[in-house]
Amino acid sequence: MILEPKIEMIAEKKLVGNHIKLSFAAYDVTPLWRGFGPKRKEIKNATSTDLISISIYPPRYFTDFNPTNIFEKWATVEVLNFDSVPDGMETFVLPSGLYAVFSYRGLNTDHSIFEYIYKSWLPSSPYRLDDRPHFEVLGAKYKNNDPTSEEDIYIPVI
Repeated sequence: MILEPKIEMIAEKKLVGNHIKLSFAAYDVTPLWRGFGPKRKEIKNATSTDLISISIYPPRYFTDFNPTNIFEKWATVEVLNFDSVPDGMETFVLPSGLYAVFSYRGLNTDHSIFEYIYKSWLPSSPYRLDDRPHFEVLGAKYKNNDPTSEEDIYIPVI
């Protein structure tokens, strides 16, 4: 697998959604997205229909990687402002910064794309991983558990 990312400066984003804490050893985001899905319709000021899946890893998470280490996973949408946040939902500000953006096509359960990014692309690139959130944009071409699904994967770099 050889994928070359676009390197983009991303502006700050205001997001509304929900989050859970989990590990790769016990990775199950189904409850997060099932809980978020019905409430998503209550978000009145979304900037698009895209879903944004965020992962927030503690500092040095990948340096000292252990599949049982805990991180946060968010199910969100971008909003214009936080003036109308539905009950039971939370706000999150994604900070601006430089990202390597990989356009991925395939099953969302196939993690080989992440192995490629972290074990092949990143070590041979002029970039280093930053401690900002990682995220995926699940747009109109995203189809859960479908080999023709498309999404953009954003990896924070410096």
